[in-house]
Amino acid sequence: MKVAMIGTGYVGLVSGAGFSEFGIDVVCVDKDAGKIERLNRGDIPFFEPGLEGLVATNVKAGRLTFTTDLAAAVAGADAVFIAVGTPSRRGDGYADLSFVYGAAGEIAAALDGYTVVVTKSTVPVGTGDEVEKIIRQARPDADFDVVSNPEFLREGSAINDFMRPDRVVLGTDSTRARDLMGQVYRPLYLIETPILFTSRRTAELIKYAANTFLATKITFINEIADLCELVGADVQDVAKGIGLDGRIGSKYLHAGPGYGGSCFPKDTLALIRTAQDAGSPLRIVETVAGINEVRKKSMARRVVEACGGSVKGKTIAVLGLTFKPNTDDMRDSISLVILPDLQDQGAAIRAFDPEGMEEAKSLLEGVAWCENAYDATLGADALVIITEWNEFRALDLVRIKSLMKAPVMVDLRNIYNPDEMAAAGFRYTCIGRPGAG
Repeated sequence: MKVAMIGTGYVGLVSGAGFSEFGIDVVCVDKDAGKIERLNRGDIPFFEPGLEGLVATNVKAGRLTFTTDLAAAVAGADAVFIAVGTPSRRGDGYADLSFVYGAAGEIAAALDGYTVVVTKSTVPVGTGDEVEKIIRQARPDADFDVVSNPEFLREGSAINDFMRPDRVVLGTDSTRARDLMGQVYRPLYLIETPILFTSRRTAELIKYAANTFLATKITFINEIADLCELVGADVQDVAKGIGLDGRIGSKYLHAGPGYGGSCFPKDTLALIRTAQDAGSPLRIVETVAGINEVRKKSMARRVVEACGGSVKGKTIAVLGLTFKPNTDDMRDSISLVILPDLQDQGAAIRAFDPEGMEEAKSLLEGVAWCENAYDATLGADALVIITEWNEFRALDLVRIKSLMKAPVMVDLRNIYNPDEMAAAGFRYTCIGRPGAG
């Protein structure tokens, strides 16, 4: 079996490498010749644990190749996956589908024999219908089906998510397409992974519904954290107490500064627009998106309050810049809100992130980039933990305190214990716990 993967971004490259590990011949296609050249050298354009080795193994085995020649890749493929970006359209929150529709047009011109065209990109309900229309108008003679196959990859654990997913969702009413996609995912069927066949529109909606539900859980526990601070409760115990309920579950109940990243912000907005256009507005999701924006903007205020009401002329050490650990992704990271706000109020920033600094340098100005966590804290009036990288979980507090001007820590991820921080001589601010401010 042969597969063409259109797009070598996060979803395309991880999925292409994953399918090749299944024993399928995969050709990954991208218009960016520089990116393809890098991939052919074994240079992975983003950080994802385990991906470099997975790519190298399958390139060496001859199952994974990279090219800019879409026509050649599509002509020999049984299935063609569209895995291009669908960012929020500037100004209105709708998903920008120009890359998807552009890929559909190019695929149409290259189809040769029966082919399943699969939308792997996150797309609004009805996008598959439009993809089918584009191909059909361009190639009335073509023999093809369009299937929706949303991805559920978490940055930082994407390889495991692909190889051992909670489920695979396939949206199609075509028996022929269903049989072919069953062969594509046969290794997962053999390990009894749930494979859910639905209509195409249902599959498209499942992806958005899943992400907005998780965003809602995050926002819910963040609001509970604010209440905990006012009534003297501990949000971590609250989260544990409700998470042990099998109907609720413990995942995504970690209080913090708000959600960010490449998926939740854009997907909540896109679903809001879809629902509004359909005449069935999602008031809960609209509220979630609004609360999250307000929360992100409120985090700098916590730092200012921890510094006595002003950061003018003070040095703030920042540990963690990416939106989550185990990725170099800076998209919609809380750091892009907090750092400029503190700078606008007169603070100098010293920052360190294990993987995200190269990307951060193009997005943040006037920051002193440091070699490690201890370098960042040198001479700082306060330390702010934004991203919970493992290497920040067991800092040498005695050393940190000796390096800082003042022993002030603002822990936006609750990775330290308030009592232990007090015993170590720190003025400690956290989220939703006694001793939070």
